[in-house]
Amino acid sequence: MNRSTERHVLQFCHGYDGPFLDCARQYASLFAGSGYRVTTVFLTGAADPEVAAGCASHEVLFMEFSSKAIRGLKLGAIAKLRKIAASRTFSFCIAHRFKPIYIALLATGLPVIGVHHAFGDYQRRSRKLFAHLFRKRLSLLGVSDAVRDDMRKCLPTWPTGRISTLYNRIDIDAVQASQLPGTQAREALGLSIDGFIVGNVGRLHPDKDQATLIQGFANALPDLPTDSQLVIMGKGRLEEDLKELARELGIAEQVKFLGQVPDARRYFRAFDVFALSSDHEPFGMVLLEAMAAGVPLLATACGGAKEVVEGVGILFPLGDAEHLAQGIKHLAVLSDEQRQACADLMLARLHERFSDHAVHDRFWQLPQVTDLTAGA
Repeated sequence: MNRSTERHVLQFCHGYDGPFLDCARQYASLFAGSGYRVTTVFLTGAADPEVAAGCASHEVLFMEFSSKAIRGLKLGAIAKLRKIAASRTFSFCIAHRFKPIYIALLATGLPVIGVHHAFGDYQRRSRKLFAHLFRKRLSLLGVSDAVRDDMRKCLPTWPTGRISTLYNRIDIDAVQASQLPGTQAREALGLSIDGFIVGNVGRLHPDKDQATLIQGFANALPDLPTDSQLVIMGKGRLEEDLKELARELGIAEQVKFLGQVPDARRYFRAFDVFALSSDHEPFGMVLLEAMAAGVPLLATACGGAKEVVEGVGILFPLGDAEHLAQGIKHLAVLSDEQRQACADLMLARLHERFSDHAVHDRFWQLPQVTDLTAGA
């Protein structure tokens, strides 16, 4: 194809911390074999060749702004993105989170598909007004039906077809290939080799509600196998409070705080159960990674987590330590055959709904996308 007639897509990301590097990969990979070249631009974060290699993009650019520099009007970022957009023949932009959406709409004349990964992004009156001002060029995607419905509630005059769902997903084979065998994972984390392990991964923050998880584990512990442990990976401002709660409940020796574990999904096969106690999780990528590891799931019956777990795991009411404890006890007595059946069911769900292949097909059927690519 002649370079002058190449079709380009701009992907604009806030940063590549946490799960957002894989989000960039997820969206860039949607264009494989499509005839579009993907340029991924990161607003924050230092230039990193490993990040660039992990984006599945034809080109990766780093603006390298600090968080402080993109407060307020963000004029520097707008000017820089305007230059990038003028240098290539972009057909449209996919922007993740509100700041990149804001900058992309002000810096370019491109249609923008805004991807939202959290609740409440359009609750502020100023953001509602901004969205309405640019509604002819802006369409929105939520990473779950729960996030989509939150946006529809905040923007009630928008046509429902302009606010859709596109689930997060994983490269199942790549994730499974990266995951250590159970015994090896336990050895690497310093856990009991033969004990019953309940795992949790997330920031130590009120939104993740590990306090209910610790209380539920304490309630279940008398009925659990000997040498049972609750393992929490993550760091945050509640660490000391959560450790104190474990001490008050008399289970400090059974609750292991491992801090921030790089590439935590590699160790998920160390767990007998994966528990997510979050308050209205927008989606929960860790749930997909636990499913890939074949680990039975417990999660709160709210937010996007419900959409992932329902039918393949156990759901409990938000903040309900007793129902959480019952779920742990139920999963503790599964036979090997039952655990394998659970793993098979979760893998089938991944392939059907949360794989790169499944979401690829859904993406190209979205009205936002078909409108932009018709006749291209």
